[in-house]
Amino acid sequence: MTHLDTELHLLKEQLIDMQRLVRAQIGKCKNALVQFDHGLAREVLELERKINSLELKTDRDCENILALFNPVAVDLRFILAALKINTNLERIGDNAEGIARYVLDVKTPFPEELITAYRFDEMYKTAVSMLDDSLEAFITENTTLARDVFAKDDLLDEINLAATQTTLKLIGSAQDPLHCLNMLSIIRKLERVGDQTKNIAEEIIFFVEAKVLKHESDS
Repeated sequence: MTHLDTELHLLKEQLIDMQRLVRAQIGKCKNALVQFDHGLAREVLELERKINSLELKTDRDCENILALFNPVAVDLRFILAALKINTNLERIGDNAEGIARYVLDVKTPFPEELITAYRFDEMYKTAVSMLDDSLEAFITENTTLARDVFAKDDLLDEINLAATQTTLKLIGSAQDPLHCLNMLSIIRKLERVGDQTKNIAEEIIFFVEAKVLKHESDS
């Protein structure tokens, strides 16, 4: 194994660790909301600081590899993809932090019927499934699995679109209208998590197959 191979392996392991941290953040967000556990919500904020630190380190590591080894072909594509995956993971972490803050913002638990009406559980499970697929696709360099992520995003878009009408329907009769407003914002955050996970899947396909999918649907 060359020195460059070693550096690329370490970089990949670092991104896998970061992706697992982000996955843990999203899981804690769900439990914090459903169990109305402010302690868990604060743990999400703590994890966010660690993820931000990892993002900066990964950026530096990518820059050092580019400067010291002048990689080409698939190695160069991996570095370019790693930079973008790193950014998207940090943004998923930001969205998890946002969800935790919406949980901390309310004084009483989110009513169960409200959680059901917004299809939160379905939204959460789909977003997590996309994250899991993208992680496995990254570890195994499986572009078929990466492409599965795109189809799942359609459900997130559908639930996100319906969330506005759900808010209009429920907010007038809600015991605490802030529950409706915060749940709408949480659904929006999860929809962005889906978009950022899709971006990660695109980067996996880019470095493995040398195909650029960005804006493909616009052409």
